Amino acid sequence: MAAAVGRISASRLLKTNSSLAPFQLWTSIGVVAGGAGALFLALETSVKATDIELHPPKLPWDHKKILGGYDHRSVRRGWEVYKNVCAACHSMRYLCYRDLVGATHTEAEAKAEAEEQMIEDGPNDVGEMFKRPGKLSDHVPSPYPNEEAARAANGGAYPPDLSYIIPARHGGEDYVFHLLTGYHEPPAGVALREGLHYNPYFVGGAIGMAQALYSEIIEYEDGTPATQSQLAKDVTNFLAWAAFPELEERKQVGIKSIALLSILLFATLYLKRFRFSVMKTRKIQYNPPKKDV
Repeated sequence: MAAAVGRISASRLLKTNSSLAPFQLWTSIGVVAGGAGALFLALETSVKATDIELHPPKLPWDHKKILGGYDHRSVRRGWEVYKNVCAACHSMRYLCYRDLVGATHTEAEAKAEAEEQMIEDGPNDVGEMFKRPGKLSDHVPSPYPNEEAARAANGGAYPPDLSYIIPARHGGEDYVFHLLTGYHEPPAGVALREGLHYNPYFVGGAIGMAQALYSEIIEYEDGTPATQSQLAKDVTNFLAWAAFPELEERKQVGIKSIALLSILLFATLYLKRFRFSVMKTRKIQYNPPKKDV
């Protein structure tokens, strides 16, 4: 009798439950798919032996902090760097002189900056184009009349417009800063053709733009020492402001919105806890009418 019971119990324990088969199948498929995805992600983000692009380290920019804003003194100095150094090759066609008012310059100073440029306008009464001093409504003029002229003046390389260069490059401010300060001699075994310069932060390492920033290349109006790193920091701050001039306003609106929503959240919790608790916990009882006997 005991032997029979043992055989029956063993047969039941060894018997496979067919209802669990689909579950086990999908579990296996999920594990395999997850492992394949993790492997693909690891291979995609791994450092490749043929990749000679150096990724820029993170820097503590004031305007990147949650409650931080632009250093407007640095932005003003960055305009000086752009005007005296970068504007010889790079345009900022989406920036108007009126955008400087209240951010880096007073209205009178911005007018003076605009009037330094001779803007082509027209036609006049006789159908001819003419030159006039710039106005606040004018865009910052380009150093070249067209792209072909820009390429011809730079050995075939086209200097990009800097109006939105910060969001247009991976790494943003970090990339621009390290690119401006990252020039040095190419390492052994790296040969560059004539007209190119070595910069590990540029894709491929060979860049057509020569090093533009050197210590004391300009003199700041406020007397700040014009070291290479200071020049790069200031012009990067200026380019970040030019790309996102409304950043500080968006942060202010965000803080006000969070404060208002916090008040509404506490008010909602109060109403739910104390005002609607009676409605939520009430019980409805049905009492059938009594029949007359």
